Amino acid sequence: MQNPILNDSDDSAVISPEAELLISEVSQYLKPEDLALLKSAYFFSQKAHSGQFRKSGEPYISHPITVARILGELRLDAVTLTAALLHDVVEDTGILKQEISERFGSSVAELVDGVSKLDKIRFQTQADMQAENFRKMLLAMAQDVRVILIKLADRLHNMRTLEVMSPEKQHRIAQETLEIYAPIAHRLGLENIYQELQELGFCFSYPTRYKVLLKATKAARGNRREVVGKILDAIKQRLQEAELDAVVTGREKHLYSIYKKMAEKHLSFSDVLDIYGFRVIVRDVSSCYVALGALHSLYKPIPGKFKDYIAIPKPNGYQSLHSTLLGPYGLPIEIQIRTHEMHHIAEAGVASHWLYKSKNTDAGIDDLHMKANQWMKGLLETLNDSSDSLEFLEHLKVDLFPGEVYVFTPQGKILTLPRGATVVDFAYAVHTDVGNCCVAARINGEITPLRTRLKSGDRVEIITAPAAKPNPIWLSYVATGRARSSIRYFLRTIQYNESVKLGERLLNQALHSFGVNPDAIEPSQWEKLVKESKAKSKEALLADIALGKQLAAVLAKRLAVPGESVSNIQSNNSITILGTEGMAVKFARCCHPIPGDGIVGLIKKDQGLVIHMQDCPAVIRIKDHKNMENQLDVVWGTDIDRTFPVSIFMTVVNKSGVLARVTAEIAKADSNIDDITLENDKDYTTMRFILQTRDRQHLAQIFRRLKHIDEIVKMGRIKNL
Repeated sequence: MQNPILNDSDDSAVISPEAELLISEVSQYLKPEDLALLKSAYFFSQKAHSGQFRKSGEPYISHPITVARILGELRLDAVTLTAALLHDVVEDTGILKQEISERFGSSVAELVDGVSKLDKIRFQTQADMQAENFRKMLLAMAQDVRVILIKLADRLHNMRTLEVMSPEKQHRIAQETLEIYAPIAHRLGLENIYQELQELGFCFSYPTRYKVLLKATKAARGNRREVVGKILDAIKQRLQEAELDAVVTGREKHLYSIYKKMAEKHLSFSDVLDIYGFRVIVRDVSSCYVALGALHSLYKPIPGKFKDYIAIPKPNGYQSLHSTLLGPYGLPIEIQIRTHEMHHIAEAGVASHWLYKSKNTDAGIDDLHMKANQWMKGLLETLNDSSDSLEFLEHLKVDLFPGEVYVFTPQGKILTLPRGATVVDFAYAVHTDVGNCCVAARINGEITPLRTRLKSGDRVEIITAPAAKPNPIWLSYVATGRARSSIRYFLRTIQYNESVKLGERLLNQALHSFGVNPDAIEPSQWEKLVKESKAKSKEALLADIALGKQLAAVLAKRLAVPGESVSNIQSNNSITILGTEGMAVKFARCCHPIPGDGIVGLIKKDQGLVIHMQDCPAVIRIKDHKNMENQLDVVWGTDIDRTFPVSIFMTVVNKSGVLARVTAEIAKADSNIDDITLENDKDYTTMRFILQTRDRQHLAQIFRRLKHIDEIVKMGRIKNL
């Protein structure tokens, strides 16, 4: 049954004082027809929420009105404000999306639907549930940024009224706000919302610390008024002398900012508060630099404390000149200099797109909106590359807390990366394919390795190779979520494809042992087996075989003789190891098998097929326990064209130059050294090497060359690391 909705004639009903205030505030920039739409949305929402109350006891309609007022302060469009008034009606009253679309248009309905999906999120204590909820939120945000703007306003009002909740809920919601919502507001350039969310999050997360800091700050600020007034007068006087029309204000430090600086830099309260902040707003960009010069002549600038965010804006579009000066009495003074347009962007962020939509002559606003869309697009790419929600949340938090490293491409384009970013992060920021194929880089013209950390101002050129692939070790030093998710996605995809091929080989071997031709198996048999095994597909089932999650012999029996039970099935054929199986086949590090060794394969769950030497202690332990079901017969193939690591040791007399002679002989035998460890005794040194060898014959050649060194007392192969 359709929900009753108000007719247009009902809009003549008495409007509440709160709603009147909203209409009055937004009437300064909205058209009459927009105001009529808002009034209609108000009456519709009031009717829908009739009889509902908030935990504070207020009528529920007060909440959507306040959310709309917060967005009205950002001068958002009528569609967004209408959706804000209606954002809870689908979730809380049973009114359908179709009704909203018919009454207020499809754009409003889509926004309400997007916010309603977010409101269905109930944050759980389990990390994986919380992470999955954030995935949903970012998906909705990427479809239309106004969804998250409404959600941020909704969260802000809820934080303002959080005192009615239990202490446990207060702490949980405040922590979510500090970890996710406040950083998103900051990333979108919504500075006022960001600051208030941080302050409220701090207040309810650490109430005692908040109260102590609040009391101390109020007392300190009362004592500072005279000093602040003198500095303010001096700045205004100098700017007037420079013939600049400027608005100068003092900037109070926020409590959470004070708290973080004290905690991170181990500073006392007085050290943090003894920094005075001032903001200068001027007419145009050239005036910013004139003002900077004037103030540098008033107070000496502190070296290394100047940042030009006008020439190189922050990722969220923020622009200003920042400089720290040495003021009277040796007090540090932080100065921000910006234009009026920059100030609007700093206050409203992406909302500036709608604020200046009709008179947009500032290219910076379009650029800001483009950057926001690029960031959200990057989040979607990370979302697609992530295997699970926890991994995505990890990448999201990395991207929400970026540092400020600005580097240049060879073409002069500026890329912003978090502090600690490496060459690999830069490569993936350029393009995923560039990251996947990178092998080195030129930084400021000099060849550097991939793990090199970048500094602001570096000019970076990536060197690629067509056959290059991501290395798992990259994950230990990359700093961006995009790089980490791209590397993991590539490694998972490669391993999956290789596992499917290996699983097919293992299954075919088992089928041959039953005298069954794999090509003769009907598709219907495969469909039945996949369904019974609860696998997603045939390929997934084959990958499970390679990863040890399914036994090839068991599945082969079910395919060969449907309906029969399986017991004590052994395969008579051997798997041939070619050395080209990639990540699906691993060579045990405990014994480092090489071609020519007698080998055996062990299927380990989630690791796949691991190749050991036959006399490896790990294999012997399995035989002693008669646990043979996951053991496979394997043999080396012929014409293997690759090298394998092998461990050797030698005991040498302590003499100068012995290590150099040993490494020279190894090099002459056409072998590379991967690792060296040394243990010194009084007269002897034990050297352990991991070398790259082709096979046992190659290893024998290395030993023959080393025998010519008289100082070597004993040497051999290490088979049990």
